[in-house]
Amino acid sequence: MTTLAAGWPAIEAARHADAGARVPFRIQDGGRPRPVGSVARRHLGALARWRPALRCDDLGVTLHCPAPERVDFFAEVNQRLRTDGLIVAWRDETYAVPALDDGTLLATFERAASRFWGSTTFGAHCNGYVAGPDGRPSHLWIARRSDSKPTDPGMLDNLVGGGVPHGQSPAACVQREGWEEAGLTPAQMAGLQPGRRLRVARDIPEGFQLEDVSAYDLALPPGLVPQNQDGEVQSITCMPVAEALALAAAGAMTVDASLVTLDFALRHQLLPTAEAAVLVARAAHLWMGPSRLAGDFP
Repeated sequence: MTTLAAGWPAIEAARHADAGARVPFRIQDGGRPRPVGSVARRHLGALARWRPALRCDDLGVTLHCPAPERVDFFAEVNQRLRTDGLIVAWRDETYAVPALDDGTLLATFERAASRFWGSTTFGAHCNGYVAGPDGRPSHLWIARRSDSKPTDPGMLDNLVGGGVPHGQSPAACVQREGWEEAGLTPAQMAGLQPGRRLRVARDIPEGFQLEDVSAYDLALPPGLVPQNQDGEVQSITCMPVAEALALAAAGAMTVDASLVTLDFALRHQLLPTAEAAVLVARAAHLWMGPSRLAGDFP
């Protein structure tokens, strides 16, 4: 694994964005505009039809709408944008719309709309691993996403991963997804351990991904074979750690999953010291502190 430090394109991809292509999106709340996300400059014309509730110019977009009316307003606007093809991969899932400065909940709307508005989303991933006789991770369970997934179809992924809906914590999300994606019961996930949180802020085809991803680890006993339940995973393979890390370093995994795998490798000291030092320096700007198993969220 002497060349791994030169790989890991996900580190740069996690912050790859054209700063000039988007303008700030704010919600007027409590007498002041609260930063929420960003909107593509090319979409300002499409949003002009909702004036004066949406005030658009080259400096940004600001929503002037009373708090009790925001959910209905976004429901109408997002459906129109979906019809226009500007919001894609509709999920029928509700996501929070938090203020960027302090996390105050300002609204909720459809999950797919978060990429159009560039608002903060939350993800939760779990590294499922098997330990060797020395207690150190020897194998990682790696999933391959279904070819029908709306994002990153067919790419390699962590054993468990998903978006955190409004009203759920990352830990609760990963436990729920543990059954859906790997057939793991709550008892089998009782040993879940927190890793780190990381921040992804990048341009994607659907808009802009601004996401806080919480990483977790789960040691699984030899002989237990995860089984996907929801059809969103086409295969799950138990790989030697070196093979899994090489694939992540080569960019075969999704950006989120690659970074969660890297976090696992660094925390468990699975890389040579010199390579690990290089990767720690390259990825340090992505880390936001430890993930949480319990407590208030966000």
